[in-house]
Amino acid sequence: MTDRSRPTLATVAARAEVASSTASLVFSGSARVAPSTRERVLAAAAELGYAGPDPVARSLRSRRSGVVGAVIGERLAYAFSDPVSVQLLDGVTEVLSPLGVGLLLLPGDADRHGPTLAQLAHVPLDAVVYATCGLEDDPALEHLQRRGVPIVAVDGPRLDDLVFVGIQDRRGTVELTRHLTDLGHRRVAVVALPLRLDGTRGPVTPERRARVHFLDVRERALGVEEVLGPVPLWETAANAVEEGERAGRALLDVPADERPTAVVAQSDILAAGVLRAAEALGLRVPEDVSVAGFDGAELPWLPPVRLTTVVQPTTEKGRVVGRAVTDLVAGRRPDDVVLDVHLSVGTTTGPAPRS
Repeated sequence: MTDRSRPTLATVAARAEVASSTASLVFSGSARVAPSTRERVLAAAAELGYAGPDPVARSLRSRRSGVVGAVIGERLAYAFSDPVSVQLLDGVTEVLSPLGVGLLLLPGDADRHGPTLAQLAHVPLDAVVYATCGLEDDPALEHLQRRGVPIVAVDGPRLDDLVFVGIQDRRGTVELTRHLTDLGHRRVAVVALPLRLDGTRGPVTPERRARVHFLDVRERALGVEEVLGPVPLWETAANAVEEGERAGRALLDVPADERPTAVVAQSDILAAGVLRAAEALGLRVPEDVSVAGFDGAELPWLPPVRLTTVVQPTTEKGRVVGRAVTDLVAGRRPDDVVLDVHLSVGTTTGPAPRS
């Protein structure tokens, strides 16, 4: 079909014997059109093979694409295997989908944290959900800011021109650490999420600790140190069970008098790896070592234990993000939101073993 013979909104309106403005209201989903008129317009469109207004032309007229980008720092395979990421995106789409807004995932790959600048430059976006665990040094974020795209930063960074939606990372970790000290634990080690984007893993030096690029990683580490002072910090290369297991082996496969009596993992996924390491080393949890996590994630594949963890309202956080995006697209600047967390004591923490 040539452009000249392709049906238009005007030809559909003529076939349905209505004004073009009425036909336009039908295709925009407006409730201001009588049901009988709507049916007549849609029937005429079906007869003519008209699929609806050109979305590109419509976006040029309205200056809205109907697309919100979700910048995530990992590959899609990781995003959909991490229950926290899935719950967050589910909450966002729960709010945006009824509004006819599409969520475009902008992931990284095996060699890159997040999308390239070239990818972002060609994507029309009404707003962006920046969900990279609080990454504070990101050229992609700077690019979006220069473009003037409204941004909701999930867990960080905290900047004046971004809307921040996060949780009480430090307060939750303080509560967890006090729970451990009440049980008599003094030798506590932290299994940390990546501090930077260079794939480094292992013990964290003071110099590296001072150069953390992720807000939530820094806040969760500071929560432990607020109670106990400096503690051993083992950095993982990724939020993965295998990374938690590797860290757990390094921290626990030492003489008993040097071994931490408790390990605080900065995610439940990492904590699951530490539990695997303890089991492989013949250590009993919590009799020989206590293990705690963060997130309150659903991990049905865990051993028959109930993980002690800091629970964050991930799905509700996604809903709050979705509402903030809605406000930004409508030209309103919503307030920053910091959601509360709570400690859930399970079966993986107990009294510190006697020396």
